[in-house]
Order: sequence, then structure tokens, then C-alpha cells
Amino acid sequence: MRVAVFTGSSFGSSPAFARAAEELGRGLAEAGMGIVYGGGHVGLMGAVADAALAAGGEVSGVIPRALAERELQHEGLTRLRIVETMHERKAAMAAEADAFVALPGGAGTLEELFEAWTWQHLGYHAKPVVLYDVDGFWQPLRAMVSGMVESGFIRAEFRDTLPTAGSVAELLGLLKDWRAPGGKW
Repeated sequence: MRVAVFTGSSFGSSPAFARAAEELGRGLAEAGMGIVYGGGHVGLMGAVADAALAAGGEVSGVIPRALAERELQHEGLTRLRIVETMHERKAAMAAEADAFVALPGGAGTLEELFEAWTWQHLGYHAKPVVLYDVDGFWQPLRAMVSGMVESGFIRAEFRDTLPTAGSVAELLGLLKDWRAPGGKW
């Protein structure tokens, strides 16, 4: 199994974010799961990759050429694929992944997360999409999604297709027990 990890290219304001990224990378590797991610050596994404590699894990990166030319790519990965656009990056990551996990991050993390979750609703894939909640980072998003349900924009059963894990053990359990929902249409 390969898990696509979406997370920040910076470390954020809390040391807990970096600790969680390292725990996730190490935990996935120890569970025999490969990682596919954005291919950078910076921020939380670099921390996930470094921890997984140090634990003997397989880590595949997919990075757009423009970012690789800025020397942001991780040089020690199992595989690094250079693509032309962000769209190609996301498509390649989605094709390689059997699951998606979002750690804290910024606009890019949200964009990747929502695309994967939307594709699940539309039946383009039947893979789990999980929020790895560190220090309550994802709780405002959870409240927003509940507001969308209350406002009639998301069906209640789809809110449940975006579970939240507070630890690597809980996350691994969610991935193991995943049951694909029916599509929206």
C-alpha cells in the first residue's frame, strides 16, 4: 500500500507539527506502507520523507520541473519523478496512491486534500482520505464541513468519509478498516 501525504513545505508555528510528520513517516514505513508525496526536501514534507527513509521505507516523490529547478527536490528518495505541471503532479500522486493523508499545511495542502476528497465523492476513486489532526489543527475545517452539511451543500454521509486521526496508530486503523462509500451520483 502507498499513502499520498499532503502537508506543508514549511514547518508551521508549532514543534508538534514536525514531530507528527516524523511520527507519520516512521509509522507508515514500519507498517510496510510506501509514501508518495510532493518530492520536496523542505518543511513538513521533507520531515515525513526523511523519517520514512530513515526507518527503511519506500518514498516516491513527484515534483514539477519549476520547483526542481529551484533545487527544492529531495535527493535521497527511492524514486523521484519530475513532471511539467502541478496538475500532472496531483494526477501522478493520485494514480500511485492507495490512500490520502493530510497533515497540517497551507493552501496547497487544502487544494490537494479537497481534490482527493471530491474525487472520492464523484466516484473517481474509492480510496480513504484522512485528516491527521495535530493539536486540533483540522478542527476548524471539521466545523466548516459540518456547516456545509447543515446548509445542504454536502450530504451527511460524505462528512463521514473524511475521518480524523489523532495518532499514527489511529490513522493506521482507519486505513485498515476503510470501506468505500457509494458515489454521489
